[in-house]
Amino acid sequence: MSEDAGAAPFVPEGAPIDALRAAAAGCRGCELWEPASQVVFSAGPPSASIVLVGEQPGDQEDRRGLPFVGPAGQLLVRAIRDAGIDPAAVYRTNAVKHFRFEQRGARRIHKTPEVQHITACHPWLHAELGQLSPGIVVALGASAGRSVFGRPVRIGAERGTVLEGAIPDSPAKALLTAHPSAVLRMQGDPGYDDAYAALVGDLRTAAAAAG
Repeated sequence: MSEDAGAAPFVPEGAPIDALRAAAAGCRGCELWEPASQVVFSAGPPSASIVLVGEQPGDQEDRRGLPFVGPAGQLLVRAIRDAGIDPAAVYRTNAVKHFRFEQRGARRIHKTPEVQHITACHPWLHAELGQLSPGIVVALGASAGRSVFGRPVRIGAERGTVLEGAIPDSPAKALLTAHPSAVLRMQGDPGYDDAYAALVGDLRTAAAAAG
C-alpha cells in the first residue's frame, strides 16, 4: 500500500448515505478491494439513534454484500434483541468496508485489518457519521474502536462506559464493547455465558444513553 493511499478521493463530499454506498463500490483506497467479492457498506435506517461499528465484513458478508449476516452477526442480532432493542432500528457498518482474508484451499480465513487499512477506510466512516445523527455510536472491538475514537483502545479497560466528546468531529456519545466474534469463539467454554451477558449489558447501556 502506498503512503498516499486512502479512500478520501473516492468519497463524495456531503453525499447522503445512499450516494456514499453507491460510491463505495468504486473505492480503490487500499488493496483490499481487489480480492474481495464486493464492498460491504452498511445497513439500517439513517435515522437510527444507535450506530454499531464493527471491524470488517466476514466471508458471508462479502458474499452477500450486507454487514453482520454471518455467525457473529447472528449472535449480535440476538444480543440486540436481548438488550431490548429492535434490530431493524439500528444502523450497522464497519470500520473497513472490504473483507481481508487469507485463501486456504477452498476456504477464506479472516485476517484482522492492519492500522493502514483502518486509516485508509476511515473517510467512509467519517462521511457516514456526518450524515447520521445518532445518540450513540457503539464500537465493536479494538479495530472499530481505533476507527471511531481515532486512537488505540483497550477493550478490558475501557468497555461499557458511555463517553462524551470522544468521537472526532461528531457530537454523538460513544461506547466500546467486545466484537461479537470474540464472544462467538467462546461458545462451549465456561466463560461464554458471562461474555454474552456482558455484551448484552453493554448494548443495554448504549440504548439507555441513546435517548
